[in-house]
Amino acid sequence: MNPEQILVRERVGAVALLRLNIPARMNPLTLPLQQALRAALAELREDRSVRALLLTGTGKAFCVGADLGSMSPPENGSLGQQTADAMESLSNPLIEDLRTLPFPVVSAVNGACAGAGVGLALSADVVVAARSAYFYLPFMPRLGIVPDLGSTWFLERFVGRARALALSLLGDHLSAERAEQWGLIWSCVDDAQLPDAALALAQSLAALPAHAAQEMRAVYEAAGRQTLPQQLRYEAERQRELIDRPAFAEGVQAFLAKREPVFPGR
Repeated sequence: MNPEQILVRERVGAVALLRLNIPARMNPLTLPLQQALRAALAELREDRSVRALLLTGTGKAFCVGADLGSMSPPENGSLGQQTADAMESLSNPLIEDLRTLPFPVVSAVNGACAGAGVGLALSADVVVAARSAYFYLPFMPRLGIVPDLGSTWFLERFVGRARALALSLLGDHLSAERAEQWGLIWSCVDDAQLPDAALALAQSLAALPAHAAQEMRAVYEAAGRQTLPQQLRYEAERQRELIDRPAFAEGVQAFLAKREPVFPGR
């Protein structure tokens, strides 16, 4: 597969757009697509003109997860070992790549989001979905395996263990509207509005201070593992450093002048 055919790359100002582009098969996470994604993310990480990323799918689906049709046992060894090796060397690093980018990431879920595609979508900082979209975890009820690519980590934190466990066991479709109500995603919009709404969201995030994504990810991940006194100390330590940075000075000046702040890029 040609990487340029399975992953469409675009730019709108400071926003980079990546589109999963295997629409006839509902954008499965083939090995070539994962490799193309990792290569694109590595390039964007080094491109200091990029200030936000928008990830979406082409066609009727965002991503339906693993490419089950291509999975076959190797001549020597087991299919399980082969799959775990691929996850550790390619799929899991892909999620870590997205979570550690030096700029905010938006997932625009344009349709079906199933299997490992759920972990891919939820790895973004902000998720917006079309009203017709849905989230589906077929792992256990259909295949006898556990959710992967971080799905369990995200779901437990975003919607709580009771809902995460029931979704994983029952395999019900979770509509975009219900996902918004549960707090799994930021917003649900009409299908025709999704491209413009997602881009506007990414452009707003691109205007943030250059360190916004990294700092906000870190502070909320710390909040999930620390006691309140520990988190209060953590917040004070971050303010100790951040208040002395140029972004804070620009924010104060803009506030006093009653104008929008203009923060420098990366």
